[in-house]
Amino acid sequence: MHWVNMMGFITHCWKNARFELWIRTGCLLGACLLAQTHVWGQSATLELTNLRASRLDNALVLNAQLKLELGPVVEDALVKGLAVHFMAEAEMMRDRWYWFDRKVGVVTRYYRLAFQPLTRRWRLNVSSDPISGTSLAGSISQSFESLSEALGVIQRQSNWKVADASELSPDSRQYVLYRFKLDVSQLPRPFQIAAGNQTEWNLQVATQLRLSAEMVR
Repeated sequence: MHWVNMMGFITHCWKNARFELWIRTGCLLGACLLAQTHVWGQSATLELTNLRASRLDNALVLNAQLKLELGPVVEDALVKGLAVHFMAEAEMMRDRWYWFDRKVGVVTRYYRLAFQPLTRRWRLNVSSDPISGTSLAGSISQSFESLSEALGVIQRQSNWKVADASELSPDSRQYVLYRFKLDVSQLPRPFQIAAGNQTEWNLQVATQLRLSAEMVR
């Protein structure tokens, strides 16, 4: 009986040790991949250069233009097989003086960017629903010769419908909250831990666009 208990204890310890080793190894690999950040990462850039709203076919549409440069660290991670996710979000808000502003609606775009070593091409998936690494069903897939071509699609968000005309109130003040970010939460867990507070991976921008009276009539 004592021998059985001892064997169970040893097995339990061995499993825990293997799990801890896996975690440490994953974090170490992630840290090695991101270690060059301090040397290379200064060129990573994300800026919102233009944001405007307009009426089109009885809908309010948004046009956004970004300046997006990933920098050598993120590019190196992509070339080594790590898919990178981005998310753009627009919230339609209505002022309320007596309480928190009312959220009229929200639309989201998800991007998954990956490098295909066999074809030496870049693959971009775009969807209005979250994109997982195991299932790309429902997303629009495009293939590009270069990274700059793929990033060009992400940087230009044209005629993005954020609300129907019926959802707009001509008697209220309304605005759009726009956000765009590199979604670190979609990285494998060890890489999330390694990325941590690394500024080169913390690419995000947010702004507010007030709608004119002509837009909401």
